[in-house]
Amino acid sequence: MDLNEALALTERIYKRLNGRRPEVEKFEDYHSGKQPLNFATAEWKKANAARYADFSDNWCAPVVNAEAERLKPIGITNLEVSAARKLWDALQRSEFDAQFSQGVVTSLTARRAYAIVWADADGEPQVSIEHPSFVEIEYDWENPRVRRAALKTWVEERLEYATLYTPTHLWKFQRTRSDLGLPERPRSEQERPRHADDGGWVPREGVEWLIPNPLGVVPVVELPNRPTLKGEPMSEIQGVVPMQDAINLLWAYLFLAADYASMDARVILGAEPPQIPILDKDTGQVIGFRPVDMKDLREKRLISITGENAKIDSWEAAKLDIFTDTIEIAVGHIAAQTRTPPHYLVANKGLSNLPADALKAAEIGLTKKADEFITFTDPQLREVLRLIALVWGDTALAEECRLAQIRWQSREIRSEAQLADALVKKAQIGYPLEYLLELDGHSPDTIKRIMGLREKEMDAALGAGVQEAVQGAFDEPVASGE
Repeated sequence: MDLNEALALTERIYKRLNGRRPEVEKFEDYHSGKQPLNFATAEWKKANAARYADFSDNWCAPVVNAEAERLKPIGITNLEVSAARKLWDALQRSEFDAQFSQGVVTSLTARRAYAIVWADADGEPQVSIEHPSFVEIEYDWENPRVRRAALKTWVEERLEYATLYTPTHLWKFQRTRSDLGLPERPRSEQERPRHADDGGWVPREGVEWLIPNPLGVVPVVELPNRPTLKGEPMSEIQGVVPMQDAINLLWAYLFLAADYASMDARVILGAEPPQIPILDKDTGQVIGFRPVDMKDLREKRLISITGENAKIDSWEAAKLDIFTDTIEIAVGHIAAQTRTPPHYLVANKGLSNLPADALKAAEIGLTKKADEFITFTDPQLREVLRLIALVWGDTALAEECRLAQIRWQSREIRSEAQLADALVKKAQIGYPLEYLLELDGHSPDTIKRIMGLREKEMDAALGAGVQEAVQGAFDEPVASGE
């Protein structure tokens, strides 16, 4: 590949990356509660939208967070203990726990996240979880499992940078930033371009812009959320967004109705509007009349009505529960569509008297959805481990990593009493202790420590038993004649 081919490939990948940014930003805004007021008529928006512009009843966040909280890798198995520990330590040196937690939220919200594996200045592997607004992969057209190239981009104050990863080389480019970040905005907003022009890439200045790739593979891995056969992953809030818009609009309608019609209203019939005389300041004579301020009538509760046909009538306050009932139904739809337990979204309404087994059954959908995420993430994490081994130059370990298993924290949430009861019964059946510790949710390192402590206790107990037996033999009285 020559420079022109690399620039053309960079531009092609960048266009796809740039095209996805508006959707990613929209989904992340909805997750964080930045939600526009949609579905209202133009007339209603013109009169009232500004009042409720900053309000949102955010149901997107709990849908994502409820699943993300159940997705935590805790170790590596199906490898030699020393190799698994070495790989896990490499991940921990890259703060993998924190990075992966952020990546899961991003993947569930914006369809995907990415992981890049490369060597640091000391030649040790470093893993970074990347945002989908900055990274894109070029897959093989015939076999989408093969990564032909990948692009990572980022911006600084005046420049935009791109690194093109291929199996043989890394190409480093730069260009003038077309979307200058506002200096008063947070850095997280400044570093995310909203719009980018095409072209203009040139080799990066001040660094070696073409370097060989010693790994022999593209070191960028996608972490998709439940991809389909079409190849496009899913966003957990893609279907929530329109219902979220409906809920926000219903709240706005409710607030407006409450503002105008939440109290009983009274009306005077058959009489002129109350007026206050205007007196001449010198003579004290009445020189005119002015209408009574409606605010004075409401606050001071004083009124004078004249006219033989005058009477007072009223109408009741508006019933606002029609809005809250509809909102509750909409939230229920979100729970059903996203397989989020209803008691996570509605404050246990109708669920307060249900037994623990019923509440656990309500969480099965969320548990299975988390398992489905793991099904597609395990191969990608195995590839991350393989790349770490390739950074070390250990091709044998890299091959073994293809069959490694990622240990995840249990996706089921059970009480200590329920879990302990299940473990005791399985122990009685004959399950080995080490396997029971896995079911208890411990990481491989913790299991190793527990097994070591147990072995010490057993050795100590055995030693104490032998000592007691020997001491007892010495203490026995000698029979007469012996």
